[in-house]
Amino acid sequence: MIDVVGARVLARAGLLTPTRPDRLLGMGLAVLRWGITPATGYAAGAARHPHRLALVDDDGPLTWREVDTRTDRIASELRARGLREGEAAGLLARNGRGLVEGAVALAKCGADVLYLNTGSAAEPLAQVLEREKARMVLHDEELRELVPDHLPAVTTEQLADLALTSPLGTPPKPSHTSRQVILTSGTTGAPRGAARSGATVEDAIAALSVIPLRGRETTVLAAPAFHAWGLGHLSLSMLLGSTVVMQRRFDPHKVLAAVQEHRATALVVVPVMLEKLLGAMKEKPYDTSSLRVIASSGSSLPGDLVERVQAVFGPVLYNLYGSTEVAYAAVASPEDLAADPRTAGRPPHGVTLRVVDEQGVDVPPGTPGRIFVGSGLSFEGYTDGSDKDRLDGLVSTGDLGVLHESGRLTVLGRDDDMVVIGGENVYPGQVEDVLAEDPSVAEVAVVEQEDPTYGVRLVAHVVPEPGQTIDEEHLKELVRSKLARFAVPREVKVLDELPRNSTGKVLKKELRKQ
Repeated sequence: MIDVVGARVLARAGLLTPTRPDRLLGMGLAVLRWGITPATGYAAGAARHPHRLALVDDDGPLTWREVDTRTDRIASELRARGLREGEAAGLLARNGRGLVEGAVALAKCGADVLYLNTGSAAEPLAQVLEREKARMVLHDEELRELVPDHLPAVTTEQLADLALTSPLGTPPKPSHTSRQVILTSGTTGAPRGAARSGATVEDAIAALSVIPLRGRETTVLAAPAFHAWGLGHLSLSMLLGSTVVMQRRFDPHKVLAAVQEHRATALVVVPVMLEKLLGAMKEKPYDTSSLRVIASSGSSLPGDLVERVQAVFGPVLYNLYGSTEVAYAAVASPEDLAADPRTAGRPPHGVTLRVVDEQGVDVPPGTPGRIFVGSGLSFEGYTDGSDKDRLDGLVSTGDLGVLHESGRLTVLGRDDDMVVIGGENVYPGQVEDVLAEDPSVAEVAVVEQEDPTYGVRLVAHVVPEPGQTIDEEHLKELVRSKLARFAVPREVKVLDELPRNSTGKVLKKELRKQ
């Protein structure tokens, strides 16, 4: 049931406006036919606003009706090629119609959609496809070499041709409702599949209660849509009837030009993109005054970066803390970030967040503990049968955090990242925050390494600001002045860049090898 708060959120987003009875009927039939899947989003959009733009990508614009009609043909062709209901199919595509129409067509087939990371190497990708029992792969032509030879494969370029030339019509209603399987980032181990059923209206209310997106506006989706963050905003755009602008590769100048050209009200990014966008704005000014929301997620935001983004773009930055497994856990609004640039924010409406000790008992405000979250978008478990720790229906994020009296959450880092040095608990994330404040530091990641003398030591990997020189002793003294002496890194290594995955998360397992 939608409560009073939920009704207000939907009304503010423009989702409670009157709709013609025939269009309402078409939307209802879409739900009955396809279930809660991407197929429903575009079929319902075709019934509600058929001639509005649904998608603008590098190949041009598509209306809601065009996406719905094109994916009918693609789905029928995929079924004719042997894809059966309930089977899993891999989708390996960059942002654009290939990814969107591939996901919608697979849902219309009743197949489970396995979103694959375009930054993967061939061997781990093959392992994922085998483990998930994929029967087919849809992929961009440029990524062909990543696809195992033994699997049937169709390129997204071929899908585009089929969408125009296939004589086949609407596929039959599937008996199996398509699931969306998203891979974990793999920063702490091999990527695993996290399966979710379709999102509900209550889930959308949770997101819209803190991020002021509006119906029938335009979103520039720069974050990769194969990952939970980008895919979540693609799903929200279906509900809102918003136009999504996507580009195959991230180019900060092209992203800002798209915001300016389309008068976009929302820009969806991962944090590593923000620094590049700021650099592009220095090189050439763009009119981004239409933006009401810059939505960021995927990794932590350094406090100084928050302040610089707010200074250039205005108070429009919303930072989401979550994971593939729990979806969203907390969102920091511009007001939250102004009060504390390092905050993860507050749990949205309908989301339960607890910080507990090792016995599962809630800790007092201001005390570190394990973070557990529950919402309608929490995953059902990994597809290999394993699971995250659960507590009273809530799912562990795998992080440690502090819930303050203000209701804001501070994330300290992974619960397996906490280091005990000299009998004291040290959180690498806190050390990173201190080092990031120094003007000479552009990026920093702190990891633990074995030490024959001390058992374990901290090593800071630092990327200097252009034209700056890193003074190791100065940085150590900075940490010593603000944290316990046990938190001072034993070594500072200077790098040209930090190793990251395609969503911008730092690969700390790679740093530990250095």
